Amino acid sequence: MSLFTKILGDPNEREVKKLEGTVESINSLEPEIESLSDAQLRNKTNELRKQIDPEAPAPLEALLPMAFALVREASKRTLGQRHFDAQLMGGIVLHQGKIAEMRTGEGKTLSATLPVYLNALSGKSVHVVTVNDYLAKRDMVWMGQIYDALGLSAGCIMHDSAYLYDADYKNEKTDEERDTTGSFEIQGDYLRPCTRKEAYAADITYGTNNEFGFDYLRDNLAHSLEERVQRGYNFAIVDEVDSILIDEARTPLIISAPDEDSTNLYKTFSGIVPQLSEGPDYNVDEKMKTVSITEEGISKLEKILGIENIYDQEKGGGVRYVHQLEQALRARVTFQKDRDYVVKDGEVVIVDEFTGRLMPGRRYSEGLHQALEAKEGVEVQKESRTLASITFQNYFRMYGKLAGMTGTAMTSAEELDRVYKLQVVSVPTNKPMIRKDESDLVFRSARGKMQAITEEVKKRNAAGQPVLIGTTSIQNNEVVSTFLQKAGIKHEVLNAKNHEREGAIIAQAGRFGAVTVATNMAGRGVDIILGGNPPDASEAEKVKQAGGLFVLGTERHEARRIDDQLRGRGGRQGDPGASQFFVSLEDDVMRIFGGDRIKGLMQTLKIPEDQPIASGMISGAIESAQGKIEGYHFDTRKHVLDYDEVLNKQRQVIYERRREILKSNINISDMIEDELRRMINFHTAAGHPAEWNIEEIFENIKAIVPVPDDFHSNLLAVAKKEGEPQELKQELLNTALDAAKKAYQEKEEKMGAERMREVEKFIMLRTLDVIWMEHLETMESLRDSVKLRAYGQKDPLVEYKREGRILFERLLDNFQTQAVLTIFKVELKEAPQVRQVGGVENRGEGAGKSSNAKKSITVGRNDPCHCGSGKKYKKCCALAAATVVG
Repeated sequence: MSLFTKILGDPNEREVKKLEGTVESINSLEPEIESLSDAQLRNKTNELRKQIDPEAPAPLEALLPMAFALVREASKRTLGQRHFDAQLMGGIVLHQGKIAEMRTGEGKTLSATLPVYLNALSGKSVHVVTVNDYLAKRDMVWMGQIYDALGLSAGCIMHDSAYLYDADYKNEKTDEERDTTGSFEIQGDYLRPCTRKEAYAADITYGTNNEFGFDYLRDNLAHSLEERVQRGYNFAIVDEVDSILIDEARTPLIISAPDEDSTNLYKTFSGIVPQLSEGPDYNVDEKMKTVSITEEGISKLEKILGIENIYDQEKGGGVRYVHQLEQALRARVTFQKDRDYVVKDGEVVIVDEFTGRLMPGRRYSEGLHQALEAKEGVEVQKESRTLASITFQNYFRMYGKLAGMTGTAMTSAEELDRVYKLQVVSVPTNKPMIRKDESDLVFRSARGKMQAITEEVKKRNAAGQPVLIGTTSIQNNEVVSTFLQKAGIKHEVLNAKNHEREGAIIAQAGRFGAVTVATNMAGRGVDIILGGNPPDASEAEKVKQAGGLFVLGTERHEARRIDDQLRGRGGRQGDPGASQFFVSLEDDVMRIFGGDRIKGLMQTLKIPEDQPIASGMISGAIESAQGKIEGYHFDTRKHVLDYDEVLNKQRQVIYERRREILKSNINISDMIEDELRRMINFHTAAGHPAEWNIEEIFENIKAIVPVPDDFHSNLLAVAKKEGEPQELKQELLNTALDAAKKAYQEKEEKMGAERMREVEKFIMLRTLDVIWMEHLETMESLRDSVKLRAYGQKDPLVEYKREGRILFERLLDNFQTQAVLTIFKVELKEAPQVRQVGGVENRGEGAGKSSNAKKSITVGRNDPCHCGSGKKYKKCCALAAATVVG
């Protein structure tokens, strides 16, 4: 305890004291609420909604005690679970827009129902963010019973589907059985399929951080208001908040489209890099996870490729070759199969380093994923162009109120406060924690450590004590399993390769004599109950007599929070238990960050491989290593955020303009007038009309607007008039505007007013999307180039901001110019009847082609849409055909 804390007191304790008074107010309402019938309980929701004063600075505060009391009663009647006082405290903290640190097993899922219900009374969006689809679906089904009893609707979005809670959707499983098992096995009851828009329209929406983020990006690529699914960013509760807002914040969400095919180069370099040797040809920095090629390596590569200078753009491939070589080296040297990724169904699938789960659909950027595909001999996908992107930091900071819950937030409290302005409050446990956390055991070699782990597990298993073994990768997970198999120890294995059974495996990990080997335990969502699940009192007592759950860590993780999450699996709700980490000096954390000194000491003392040592020096070295890595990752996330802040301001302007276009609030006629005025002002900047280049003005206007035959002579006549330059300039503009209005009216009469509005909207959206996509690529290149300016004593970030602003102003001007140029060139053609010829669509000779003179959009308005939706083409993909997002 610091001197500051001793003098002023623990600030967390002061927060908890404040919460206790509100908890008493909630508890005092319980007798009154218990006397209500189910119908009266449901009607209370409407009564509370009528009491909300939208003009009040905190319109929901006065309703909190009653709202929380109602949720507690609804939970008792539907789930048979009564919120503990500690859970009420957690709910208050969440409602205040803070992070509730609640230990594993304290019931965070149930706690969240309290602020979720209260904030949903406002009628604005309430999002509950989970770490995977399984938990989003499970929690919506499980907690949806509470919301339904109180008259609120709940929805759930998943990777490829969406559902609404519907009490009439039931199967043969009884409510009691599902609630008893903790709902780890999701059945089809209560899950009514719906559209994503319907799921977002519900009072409460569950989903993953990825799905919420991608839906935001997709909404801002939509070509009509009807295609947009989200309805605002009012309040969000993020489960496993440290995992989502910190661990995953280094990688932005990106929607991309395939670009040119460069797969052969990746295959070529993947075949070459095994011929290079570490040391003479390239250097590896394991701390920074980077690879740099040496001059000798470049020379060897040039000989293999048969080129004189790889940096020669024309003869040697230039920067592109060097970039692909570096990615091939990274894929070969710093990325390991079954640790960083797995190969499944012919695809390279990323493994989340913090949760151990597969991340289907996510790809490494900048060609790294293609390099991994080439390395593993699977099909190399095309490189892609970014259509839209956002970081989790900037997505979640859009919410009016953000809250989070986790078992391990205090070690990251500083970052959560600095980036998200989120205060962490540690909520006391419902029952005293009696788990024993033993000191680390350190071994000289990995093999000696594994032998000691096997002996420890065998000893505890013989006594019937359940053992949970935590590993940091799939590879280590399988190594441990092999040692246990050889020792004849029956066990279950849980990793990304068999995640479908994770709920059932974790639920039974507390049975008498159970041994479970699992990758990182963050966000599993299922408690380990002593005796197994469903609970058995006699079985649970046997386990308690054996010492409770023993948690064994096979190595330290880079982040202390992940170690704490593993420990937290034991000792839930006052249960007995113990935890201990078995560490080897060959483990990555120790090897990279200073284990050599300790290893030398152990060899000098001739300590056997399987004999552990424990000392303050070693514990300090481990904590120091973890601190260094956490600091490095924080710097990385801060770096990403600093640069994305620049893009985020630009993104908000572009997305707001898109929304205005979709609402038809931007008139292309005004844009035509602005463009003509800008062009004429530019060419009449010289003061005297005699100096104006009328021919240049005529050519520029003619390029934009179909002008009448006498237009040229009319311009000349104006220029020859006597008068003030400003008056003559206005007359030139009026002449051009008259021609433009006439051409515009003719096109509108030909197309029809309604169709003309559709075309205008399409042109503006398509133009904005294309130049924004190109701008993102330009900004990415700029970000790479400004790094070198540090050598010239210039701050790269300042340079990036300055030049980024200039580029963005140019983008806005370019948008107007391109939209105006296109509107007079576009034509609509009715598409010929589609007929199948040998399994290939045939639209008739010349169909779909455009002449050099005009850009054409082929739209068969009343044809069935090709996407199979059953809708007419004009109501479905017609206006989005140019931007297809997978």
